[in-house]
Order: sequence, then C-alpha cells, then structure tokens
Amino acid sequence: MAVAYFDSFAGSGGDMIVASLIDAGASLDAVRARIARLHLHGVRLSAEPVRRGGIAGLQFHVHEESAGSGEHHAHRHLADILGLIDGAGLADRVADRARRIFTRLAEAEAKVHGIGVEAVHFHEVGAVDSIVDVVAACVALELLDIDAVSCSPIPVGRGTIECEHGRMPAPSPATSELLVGAATRRCDISAEVTTPTAAAVLTTLTESFGPLPPMQIASIGWGAGTRDSGPLPNLLRVFIGTPGEGAADAVVELSANVDDCTGETIGAAIERLLAAGCLDAWAVPAVMKKSRPAWMLCALCEPGAAGEAERIVFAETTTFGIRRRFCQRTKLLRDHQTVETPYGPIRMKVGRRDGSVVTAAAEFEDSRRAAEAHGVSVREVQAAAATAWRQGPGGGR
Repeated sequence: MAVAYFDSFAGSGGDMIVASLIDAGASLDAVRARIARLHLHGVRLSAEPVRRGGIAGLQFHVHEESAGSGEHHAHRHLADILGLIDGAGLADRVADRARRIFTRLAEAEAKVHGIGVEAVHFHEVGAVDSIVDVVAACVALELLDIDAVSCSPIPVGRGTIECEHGRMPAPSPATSELLVGAATRRCDISAEVTTPTAAAVLTTLTESFGPLPPMQIASIGWGAGTRDSGPLPNLLRVFIGTPGEGAADAVVELSANVDDCTGETIGAAIERLLAAGCLDAWAVPAVMKKSRPAWMLCALCEPGAAGEAERIVFAETTTFGIRRRFCQRTKLLRDHQTVETPYGPIRMKVGRRDGSVVTAAAEFEDSRRAAEAHGVSVREVQAAAATAWRQGPGGGR
C-alpha cells in the first residue's frame, strides 16, 4: 500500500499538486500520454526546475497553442467535463477520482450561486489548464500507485482577489465551500493561497488531515507555484511512502437524535450514508424527553466528507441538529491474502501491529458467494478459510 502526504505549508494550486507528484517520481511523459487522450487540441505540457526561497522545486506548465480560439475561457458544464473524462479511456481509479473532484467542484459552485448542479457552467475552473491539472494529478497518483492520501491542515489567505465575478474576499466563496469539513489554518499571506482546483483535489481525495503520519518515506517532491516572493517559499511538498506501524488518522463522528422517524426512514438514511462513502453508519435505540422512544443516528466519515454526510442526514430525517466531533483513530495495518479452500479462493483481511498479526478474518462477501455456490453455510466457508490461512506459508503470519 502506497500513501501520499501533502504538506501544504504555504498553500497550493492544481499545477503545484501535479508538479510535486512528478518531482516525487511520476513520469511526465506518461502524464502527457494520458492527457492526450482528452483530445484538448493545441495543449502541450512541460515542467522546469525552479527555486523558491532557495529550495529547488518543479514548476508544471500547461501551454495552449490554440488559446486565441477562446477554448481557454470556454464555459463548460459538468456533463461536458465528465464526458471528456469518460471518453479518454483512463484507468478506472483515475477516472473515478477525476469525476469525484469535478462533481465536488460543481456542487460547491451550485451552492454558492444558488442554482442546480446541472446548471453550473465552469469558467476559470472549466478552462483547459484546470481540467488538465485535475486529471494530471489523478494520473500522477496512479503512476505512483497511491492508495491513500492525507494532508496537513489547509492554509487560507486573507485580503481580496480578482475573479470573473469581480473582487472577492480570500478565500473565494467556492474555495470556502470546498473547505467545509476539512481542517484549515490561517496563513498570513494577502492572497488566495489555496486555489479552488487545489481545494477540490485535496478535500476530495484526502482521507485525514493532520501532521505527517507514521510512514516509511520513499520519495519527496516539491511543486512550485508562480509567486516568487513572500514570507514562505511558494512550494507544496509531498511525501510518498508506505504506512508506518500504528498508523493513525482523524475522522469525524456525526450523531443526531430523532424521535419522529420510522425504522424504514432510519434504514434508508443509513443506506444513503454508506453509499456516499461514509466509513460506517449505524443507529442506536434511545429514550428522549417525555419518555419518547427514539433513535440516535450516527455516521463516521473522513473530514472532507462530513458536509455531504450532514446534508444526507438533514434530507432523510426530521432532525433539526447534528453533533460533530473529531476523533483520533489508531488503525491496524491491513492487507489481503487469498487462500485456497474446498469452496474456492477466499480473501482474508489481515491486520498487523508492530510487525505481528493481530487478527485475520475471511471476507464476508467472498464467503457468502462460495457458500451459495456449494450449498453450505457461510460459517463453514469461513472456518475452512481460517484453517487454510493458519496452515499456509509461515503459519498464516
């Protein structure tokens, strides 16, 4: 399992994310080849070494030879951009990540402007360079085989910025909306130090915010921005490696008490929360004021997904309030091993700590399918898988 940790100590842009990943080892030629599949005419990619504050980094450029045609400022709807991604023949994980990033961007723009997602047309974010930045970032992550992303608290600048709608406060309304649920910190730079594109990429893909997690570092990349001066070097640093022992992260736990919802309603809410990507969702019976039977609906999610989870709870239940608390979580290092059983191959989920196996369990869905196919109980399949794992090379260790 490979992980990436973005150290956004001075802010970030979409081009800085791409540059940092290329500097950390992703092939620029491979990125070029994947971007060519988008069929964005007249687009050429380059990267050059630069220095910011005495530190060597890489700056990523998107050159548009056809900029005079107006494509740079073309107004595209979400469906147009998703169509480009779907038609590019990208790897499944690359396409999925890019689609989720642009969908999150569209949802943020829709909320800011008070319109439906389908009515959103992208301007700055829909320009060719931003499309390239998002897709190239997802491609570079795949080239580095990154399974999980974490990030430092995201810095926000101060002052005002100029955009297509005129002068706006920093961070811009769209960036602010994208940062809902994410960990942020103040950065004393009079500018929008985190762009909407970068905010969308980081908040969509990041599983946890905080300090550098325990990891065995394989490479470090530095992505440079365009600013040449300031209190901090205009760089984004990324650490690439594998999780260290006792890996920890931060999650958000949401809870709401409801005493006027049916069991069917609570069940539907749990299903929607899980479908939206929550790590878990559950309901606990409770007794509220006036001795009313009630439910406490709970969800566990990554910080960047808390806003969407809250929206689902408000939409699906009658609650008027949701409690939110941040939790530190210690996780076992997990991997899968496949064992051969009389009922076919079964995946075992193995948890380790300090180099030793703590637990191992047969994946339920594998066991259920095998049980149905052979007319036996799930428990029999699970027992056979556990025996095969213990008797495997190294005694299942």
